Amino acid sequence: MSEKRDSTGTAASHDPLRVGLIGYGLAGSVFHAPLIAATEGLRLDTVSTTHPERQAQARAGHPGVRTVDTPEAVLARAADLDLIVLATPNKTHVPLATAALEAGLPVVVDKPLAATAAEAEKLAALAEDRGLLLSVFQNRRWDNDFRTARKLIEEGALGDVHRFESRFERWRPQPKGGWRESGDPAELGGLLYDLGSHLVDQALVLFGPAVSVYTESVVRRPGAEADDDSFIALTHANGVRSHLWMSATAAMLGPRFRVLGSRAGYVKHGLDPQEAALREGRRPGDEEGDWGVEPESRWGRIGAGASPQSGGGERVPTLPGDYPAYYAAIARALREGGRPPVTATEAAAALRALEAAKLSAAEGRTVHLGADT
Repeated sequence: MSEKRDSTGTAASHDPLRVGLIGYGLAGSVFHAPLIAATEGLRLDTVSTTHPERQAQARAGHPGVRTVDTPEAVLARAADLDLIVLATPNKTHVPLATAALEAGLPVVVDKPLAATAAEAEKLAALAEDRGLLLSVFQNRRWDNDFRTARKLIEEGALGDVHRFESRFERWRPQPKGGWRESGDPAELGGLLYDLGSHLVDQALVLFGPAVSVYTESVVRRPGAEADDDSFIALTHANGVRSHLWMSATAAMLGPRFRVLGSRAGYVKHGLDPQEAALREGRRPGDEEGDWGVEPESRWGRIGAGASPQSGGGERVPTLPGDYPAYYAAIARALREGGRPPVTATEAAAALRALEAAKLSAAEGRTVHLGADT
Protein backbone atom coordinates (compact mmCIF):
# COMPACT_ATOMS: atom_id res chain seq x y z
CA MET A 1 0.00 0.00 0.00
CA SER A 2 1.06 3.57 -0.65
CA GLU A 3 1.82 5.58 2.48
CA LYS A 4 -1.08 7.83 1.47
CA ARG A 5 -3.59 4.99 1.95
CA ASP A 6 -5.42 4.52 5.24
CA SER A 7 -6.12 1.11 6.78
CA THR A 8 -9.03 0.49 4.37
CA GLY A 9 -6.90 1.06 1.28
CA THR A 10 -8.45 4.45 0.47
CA ALA A 11 -6.43 7.64 0.27
CA ALA A 12 -6.36 9.52 3.56
CA SER A 13 -9.15 12.07 3.91
CA HIS A 14 -6.86 15.06 3.36
CA ASP A 15 -5.37 13.67 0.15
CA PRO A 16 -7.09 13.62 -3.26
CA LEU A 17 -8.22 10.26 -4.61
CA ARG A 18 -5.86 9.27 -7.41
CA VAL A 19 -7.50 8.16 -10.64
CA GLY A 20 -6.12 5.95 -13.37
CA LEU A 21 -7.85 6.57 -16.71
CA ILE A 22 -7.60 3.80 -19.30
CA GLY A 23 -8.40 5.10 -22.76
CA TYR A 24 -7.96 8.62 -24.12
CA GLY A 25 -10.12 8.73 -27.22
CA LEU A 26 -13.37 10.70 -27.39
CA ALA A 27 -14.80 9.39 -24.11
CA GLY A 28 -11.57 9.67 -22.16
CA SER A 29 -10.33 13.04 -23.39
CA VAL A 30 -13.62 14.91 -23.82
CA PHE A 31 -15.72 13.52 -20.96
CA HIS A 32 -13.86 11.66 -18.24
CA ALA A 33 -10.56 13.50 -17.91
CA PRO A 34 -12.08 17.01 -17.75
CA LEU A 35 -14.80 15.95 -15.31
CA ILE A 36 -12.32 14.13 -13.06
CA ALA A 37 -10.03 17.16 -13.10
CA ALA A 38 -12.95 19.43 -12.20
CA THR A 39 -14.05 17.32 -9.21
CA GLU A 40 -12.87 18.34 -5.78
CA GLY A 41 -11.21 15.40 -4.06
CA LEU A 42 -10.16 13.63 -7.28
CA ARG A 43 -6.85 13.89 -9.12
CA LEU A 44 -6.08 12.50 -12.55
CA ASP A 45 -2.91 10.55 -11.86
CA THR A 46 -2.28 8.22 -14.81
CA VAL A 47 -3.60 7.99 -18.38
CA SER A 48 -3.18 4.96 -20.62
CA THR A 49 -3.26 5.24 -24.40
CA THR A 50 -1.24 3.56 -27.12
CA HIS A 51 -1.18 6.73 -29.26
CA PRO A 52 1.83 9.03 -28.66
CA GLU A 53 -0.12 12.08 -29.84
CA ARG A 54 -2.87 11.35 -27.32
CA GLN A 55 -0.29 10.93 -24.58
CA ALA A 56 1.06 14.38 -25.47
CA GLN A 57 -2.47 15.76 -25.48
CA ALA A 58 -3.11 14.32 -22.00
CA ARG A 59 0.09 15.82 -20.60
CA ALA A 60 -0.68 19.20 -22.15
CA GLY A 61 -4.23 19.25 -20.88
CA HIS A 62 -3.45 17.88 -17.42
CA PRO A 63 0.02 18.98 -16.27
CA GLY A 64 1.68 16.46 -14.00
CA VAL A 65 -0.29 13.48 -15.26
CA ARG A 66 1.65 10.26 -15.89
CA THR A 67 1.10 8.61 -19.30
CA VAL A 68 1.65 4.93 -20.09
CA ASP A 69 1.13 2.70 -23.12
CA THR A 70 -1.06 -0.11 -21.83
CA PRO A 71 -3.86 -0.86 -19.39
CA GLU A 72 -1.53 -3.33 -17.71
CA ALA A 73 0.87 -0.50 -16.90
CA VAL A 74 -1.95 1.34 -15.10
CA LEU A 75 -3.02 -1.73 -13.14
CA ALA A 76 0.60 -2.36 -12.17
CA ARG A 77 0.33 0.86 -10.15
CA ALA A 78 -2.72 -0.39 -8.22
CA ALA A 79 -1.09 0.31 -4.84
CA ASP A 80 -0.76 3.98 -5.77
CA LEU A 81 -4.27 4.48 -7.18
CA ASP A 82 -7.74 4.79 -5.67
CA LEU A 83 -9.98 4.45 -8.75
CA ILE A 84 -9.83 3.08 -12.28
CA VAL A 85 -11.93 4.64 -15.04
CA LEU A 86 -12.47 2.69 -18.27
CA ALA A 87 -13.03 4.79 -21.39
CA THR A 88 -12.08 2.03 -23.83
CA PRO A 89 -13.89 0.24 -26.70
CA ASN A 90 -17.00 -1.62 -25.60
CA LYS A 91 -15.57 -5.10 -26.08
CA THR A 92 -12.84 -4.41 -23.51
CA HIS A 93 -15.10 -3.30 -20.66
CA VAL A 94 -15.67 -6.69 -19.05
CA PRO A 95 -12.08 -8.02 -19.12
CA LEU A 96 -10.57 -4.70 -17.98
CA ALA A 97 -13.17 -4.15 -15.24
CA THR A 98 -12.56 -7.70 -14.04
CA ALA A 99 -8.80 -7.12 -13.95
CA ALA A 100 -9.18 -3.84 -12.06
CA LEU A 101 -11.52 -5.34 -9.45
CA GLU A 102 -9.20 -8.31 -9.00
CA ALA A 103 -6.37 -5.82 -8.46
CA GLY A 104 -8.39 -4.37 -5.59
CA LEU A 105 -9.46 -1.13 -7.27
CA PRO A 106 -12.91 0.50 -7.51
CA VAL A 107 -14.03 0.95 -11.11
CA VAL A 108 -16.05 3.36 -13.22
CA VAL A 109 -16.93 1.93 -16.64
CA ASP A 110 -18.23 3.92 -19.58
CA LYS A 111 -21.55 2.65 -20.93
CA PRO A 112 -22.44 -0.01 -21.91
CA LEU A 113 -21.00 -1.97 -18.98
CA ALA A 114 -21.09 -5.26 -20.90
CA ALA A 115 -22.62 -7.06 -23.86
CA THR A 116 -25.16 -8.93 -21.75
CA ALA A 117 -27.02 -8.62 -18.48
CA ALA A 118 -25.38 -11.86 -17.32
CA GLU A 119 -21.90 -10.36 -17.76
CA ALA A 120 -22.96 -7.21 -15.91
CA GLU A 121 -24.37 -9.26 -13.03
CA LYS A 122 -21.16 -11.29 -12.84
CA LEU A 123 -19.13 -8.07 -12.54
CA ALA A 124 -21.54 -6.77 -9.89
CA ALA A 125 -21.07 -9.98 -7.90
CA LEU A 126 -17.28 -9.71 -8.14
CA ALA A 127 -17.37 -6.09 -6.94
CA GLU A 128 -19.65 -7.00 -4.04
CA ASP A 129 -17.45 -9.94 -3.09
CA ARG A 130 -14.38 -7.67 -3.03
CA GLY A 131 -16.22 -4.84 -1.27
CA LEU A 132 -15.41 -2.44 -4.11
CA LEU A 133 -17.35 0.28 -5.89
CA LEU A 134 -18.46 -0.51 -9.44
CA SER A 135 -20.36 2.18 -11.33
CA VAL A 136 -21.38 2.91 -14.92
CA PHE A 137 -20.96 6.35 -16.48
CA GLN A 138 -24.51 7.23 -17.56
CA ASN A 139 -23.86 10.95 -17.91
CA ARG A 140 -27.19 11.56 -19.67
CA ARG A 141 -28.98 11.25 -16.32
CA TRP A 142 -27.49 14.70 -15.69
CA ASP A 143 -28.63 16.28 -18.96
CA ASN A 144 -30.58 19.49 -18.42
CA ASP A 145 -33.65 18.30 -20.33
CA PHE A 146 -33.77 14.94 -18.57
CA ARG A 147 -33.44 16.60 -15.16
CA THR A 148 -36.30 18.94 -16.09
CA ALA A 149 -38.58 16.18 -17.41
CA ARG A 150 -37.89 14.07 -14.31
CA LYS A 151 -38.77 16.97 -12.02
CA LEU A 152 -42.04 17.63 -13.86
CA ILE A 153 -42.99 13.95 -13.70
CA GLU A 154 -42.12 13.57 -10.03
CA GLU A 155 -44.01 16.73 -9.10
CA GLY A 156 -47.13 15.52 -10.92
CA ALA A 157 -47.19 18.55 -13.25
CA LEU A 158 -48.16 16.30 -16.18
CA GLY A 159 -50.64 14.13 -14.28
CA ASP A 160 -50.39 10.40 -14.93
CA VAL A 161 -47.85 9.90 -17.71
CA HIS A 162 -48.94 7.44 -20.36
CA ARG A 163 -46.38 7.97 -23.12
CA PHE A 164 -42.74 9.03 -23.08
CA GLU A 165 -41.00 9.87 -26.35
CA SER A 166 -37.23 10.34 -26.42
CA ARG A 167 -34.86 10.85 -29.32
CA PHE A 168 -31.17 11.00 -30.09
CA GLU A 169 -31.24 11.82 -33.80
CA ARG A 170 -28.40 13.01 -36.00
CA TRP A 171 -27.80 13.68 -39.67
CA ARG A 172 -24.64 11.82 -40.64
CA PRO A 173 -25.28 10.49 -44.16
CA GLN A 174 -21.70 9.20 -44.52
CA PRO A 175 -20.39 6.56 -42.08
CA LYS A 176 -17.35 7.68 -40.06
CA GLY A 177 -15.97 4.17 -39.61
CA GLY A 178 -14.30 2.83 -36.50
CA TRP A 179 -15.42 0.22 -33.98
CA ARG A 180 -18.64 2.08 -33.10
CA GLU A 181 -19.91 1.43 -36.63
CA SER A 182 -18.44 -2.04 -37.01
CA GLY A 183 -20.68 -4.93 -37.96
CA ASP A 184 -18.59 -7.37 -35.91
CA PRO A 185 -20.86 -8.49 -33.04
CA ALA A 186 -17.82 -8.64 -30.74
CA GLU A 187 -17.34 -4.87 -31.07
CA LEU A 188 -20.83 -4.05 -29.73
CA GLY A 189 -21.15 -1.33 -32.33
CA GLY A 190 -24.33 0.23 -33.68
CA LEU A 191 -26.80 2.69 -32.24
CA LEU A 192 -28.76 0.22 -30.11
CA TYR A 193 -25.82 -0.14 -27.73
CA ASP A 194 -24.40 3.35 -28.26
CA LEU A 195 -27.31 5.78 -28.01
CA GLY A 196 -29.81 3.12 -26.96
CA SER A 197 -27.86 2.58 -23.73
CA HIS A 198 -28.69 6.16 -22.75
CA LEU A 199 -32.30 6.16 -23.92
CA VAL A 200 -33.24 2.88 -22.26
CA ASP A 201 -31.48 3.84 -19.02
CA GLN A 202 -33.38 7.14 -18.88
CA ALA A 203 -36.72 5.42 -19.49
CA LEU A 204 -36.10 2.85 -16.75
CA VAL A 205 -35.05 5.59 -14.31
CA LEU A 206 -38.28 7.47 -14.95
CA PHE A 207 -40.81 4.66 -15.16
CA GLY A 208 -39.28 1.52 -13.69
CA PRO A 209 -39.09 -2.05 -15.02
CA ALA A 210 -39.96 -2.98 -18.59
CA VAL A 211 -42.16 -6.00 -19.28
CA SER A 212 -42.06 -6.03 -23.08
CA VAL A 213 -39.90 -4.69 -25.89
CA TYR A 214 -40.62 -4.15 -29.58
CA THR A 215 -37.82 -2.92 -31.86
CA GLU A 216 -37.22 -1.92 -35.46
CA SER A 217 -33.54 -1.64 -36.39
CA VAL A 218 -32.02 -1.21 -39.84
CA VAL A 219 -28.80 -0.30 -41.65
CA ARG A 220 -29.66 2.54 -44.05
CA ARG A 221 -26.41 4.18 -45.20
CA PRO A 222 -24.42 2.70 -48.09
CA GLY A 223 -21.26 1.14 -46.70
CA ALA A 224 -22.53 1.08 -43.12
CA GLU A 225 -22.17 -2.20 -41.22
CA ALA A 226 -24.07 -1.65 -37.97
CA ASP A 227 -27.58 -0.42 -37.19
CA ASP A 228 -27.85 3.32 -37.82
CA ASP A 229 -31.62 3.89 -37.59
CA SER A 230 -33.50 2.19 -34.77
CA PHE A 231 -36.69 2.45 -32.71
CA ILE A 232 -37.49 0.79 -29.39
CA ALA A 233 -40.93 0.59 -27.77
CA LEU A 234 -40.87 -0.35 -24.08
CA THR A 235 -43.94 -1.20 -22.07
CA HIS A 236 -43.24 -0.64 -18.39
CA ALA A 237 -44.77 -2.65 -15.56
CA ASN A 238 -46.74 0.45 -14.52
CA GLY A 239 -48.33 0.73 -17.97
CA VAL A 240 -46.30 3.66 -19.33
CA ARG A 241 -45.14 3.28 -22.93
CA SER A 242 -41.67 4.59 -23.81
CA HIS A 243 -40.98 5.22 -27.51
CA LEU A 244 -37.27 5.68 -28.16
CA TRP A 245 -35.65 6.73 -31.43
CA MET A 246 -31.95 6.70 -32.27
CA SER A 247 -30.73 7.58 -35.75
CA ALA A 248 -27.77 8.80 -37.77
CA THR A 249 -30.00 9.31 -40.82
CA ALA A 250 -32.56 11.85 -39.61
CA ALA A 251 -32.58 14.69 -42.15
CA MET A 252 -35.16 16.50 -39.97
CA LEU A 253 -34.75 16.18 -36.21
CA GLY A 254 -37.69 15.46 -33.94
CA PRO A 255 -38.12 16.77 -30.38
CA ARG A 256 -35.63 15.52 -27.82
CA PHE A 257 -38.51 14.77 -25.43
CA ARG A 258 -42.28 14.62 -25.70
CA VAL A 259 -43.94 13.46 -22.48
CA LEU A 260 -47.72 13.04 -22.53
CA GLY A 261 -49.79 12.85 -19.36
CA SER A 262 -53.41 13.01 -18.22
CA ARG A 263 -53.07 16.70 -17.28
CA ALA A 264 -50.48 18.14 -19.65
CA GLY A 265 -47.63 17.39 -22.01
CA TYR A 266 -44.02 18.54 -22.08
CA VAL A 267 -42.00 19.07 -25.28
CA LYS A 268 -38.30 19.93 -25.48
CA HIS A 269 -36.18 20.40 -28.59
CA GLY A 270 -32.40 20.47 -28.88
CA LEU A 271 -29.59 18.69 -27.04
CA ASP A 272 -28.11 19.46 -23.66
CA PRO A 273 -25.17 21.89 -24.19
CA GLN A 274 -22.58 20.14 -22.00
CA GLU A 275 -21.17 17.77 -24.62
CA ALA A 276 -20.71 20.61 -27.10
CA ALA A 277 -19.02 22.70 -24.40
CA LEU A 278 -16.63 19.88 -23.51
CA ARG A 279 -15.80 19.28 -27.17
CA GLU A 280 -15.00 22.99 -27.51
CA GLY A 281 -12.54 22.73 -24.64
CA ARG A 282 -14.68 24.45 -22.00
CA ARG A 283 -14.55 22.99 -18.51
CA PRO A 284 -16.94 23.05 -15.55
CA GLY A 285 -16.05 26.04 -13.41
CA ASP A 286 -14.29 27.94 -16.22
CA GLU A 287 -17.12 30.45 -16.39
CA GLU A 288 -18.87 30.65 -13.06
CA GLY A 289 -22.62 30.18 -13.06
CA ASP A 290 -23.33 29.18 -16.66
CA TRP A 291 -22.24 25.54 -16.94
CA GLY A 292 -25.03 23.52 -18.54
CA VAL A 293 -27.37 26.53 -18.69
CA GLU A 294 -29.55 27.09 -21.76
CA PRO A 295 -31.01 30.43 -22.88
CA GLU A 296 -34.74 30.95 -22.49
CA SER A 297 -35.21 30.59 -26.24
CA ARG A 298 -34.33 26.89 -25.93
CA TRP A 299 -36.55 26.06 -22.97
CA GLY A 300 -39.23 23.43 -23.41
CA ARG A 301 -42.98 24.01 -23.17
CA ILE A 302 -45.75 22.52 -21.08
CA GLY A 303 -49.44 22.64 -21.87
CA ALA A 304 -52.61 20.84 -22.94
CA GLY A 305 -53.95 20.90 -26.48
CA ALA A 306 -51.15 23.26 -27.45
CA SER A 307 -48.74 23.28 -30.39
CA PRO A 308 -45.22 24.24 -29.32
CA GLN A 309 -44.31 24.99 -32.92
CA SER A 310 -46.87 27.83 -32.96
CA GLY A 311 -45.82 29.12 -29.56
CA GLY A 312 -48.51 27.32 -27.59
CA GLY A 313 -48.00 26.17 -24.05
CA GLU A 314 -45.99 27.75 -21.26
CA ARG A 315 -42.22 27.93 -21.29
CA VAL A 316 -40.59 25.77 -18.59
CA PRO A 317 -37.17 26.88 -17.31
CA THR A 318 -34.69 24.13 -18.12
CA LEU A 319 -32.70 22.99 -15.12
CA PRO A 320 -28.93 23.33 -15.62
CA GLY A 321 -27.13 20.23 -16.81
CA ASP A 322 -24.73 18.83 -14.25
CA TYR A 323 -22.28 16.21 -15.54
CA PRO A 324 -19.82 17.08 -12.72
CA ALA A 325 -22.38 15.71 -10.24
CA TYR A 326 -21.56 12.17 -11.37
CA TYR A 327 -17.91 12.27 -10.30
CA ALA A 328 -18.73 14.29 -7.19
CA ALA A 329 -21.02 11.40 -6.19
CA ILE A 330 -18.26 8.89 -6.98
CA ALA A 331 -15.85 10.80 -4.72
CA ARG A 332 -18.42 10.81 -1.89
CA ALA A 333 -19.13 7.11 -2.30
CA LEU A 334 -15.42 6.28 -2.12
CA ARG A 335 -14.87 8.48 0.93
CA GLU A 336 -18.06 7.72 2.83
CA GLY A 337 -19.32 4.42 1.41
CA GLY A 338 -22.85 3.88 0.21
CA ARG A 339 -24.48 3.46 -3.16
CA PRO A 340 -22.68 4.74 -6.27
CA PRO A 341 -24.57 7.14 -8.56
CA VAL A 342 -25.27 4.40 -11.13
CA THR A 343 -25.10 0.76 -10.10
CA ALA A 344 -24.12 -2.32 -12.07
CA THR A 345 -27.54 -3.78 -11.24
CA GLU A 346 -29.20 -0.84 -12.99
CA ALA A 347 -26.88 -1.35 -15.94
CA ALA A 348 -27.88 -5.02 -16.07
CA ALA A 349 -31.57 -4.07 -16.26
CA ALA A 350 -30.90 -1.77 -19.23
CA LEU A 351 -28.79 -4.45 -20.91
CA ARG A 352 -31.57 -6.99 -20.47
CA ALA A 353 -33.89 -4.62 -22.34
CA LEU A 354 -31.27 -4.04 -25.05
CA GLU A 355 -30.76 -7.79 -25.48
CA ALA A 356 -34.52 -8.11 -25.93
CA ALA A 357 -34.42 -5.23 -28.42
CA LYS A 358 -31.83 -7.06 -30.55
CA LEU A 359 -33.93 -10.22 -30.48
CA SER A 360 -37.09 -8.30 -31.32
CA ALA A 361 -35.44 -6.59 -34.29
CA ALA A 362 -34.03 -9.87 -35.57
CA GLU A 363 -37.29 -11.81 -35.27
CA GLY A 364 -39.79 -9.03 -35.91
CA ARG A 365 -41.83 -9.62 -32.77
CA THR A 366 -42.49 -8.25 -29.33
CA VAL A 367 -40.30 -9.84 -26.65
CA HIS A 368 -41.79 -10.24 -23.19
CA LEU A 369 -39.59 -9.85 -20.14
CA GLY A 370 -39.82 -10.58 -16.45
CA ALA A 371 -41.20 -7.83 -14.23
CA ASP A 372 -37.75 -7.23 -12.71
CA THR A 373 -36.22 -6.07 -16.01
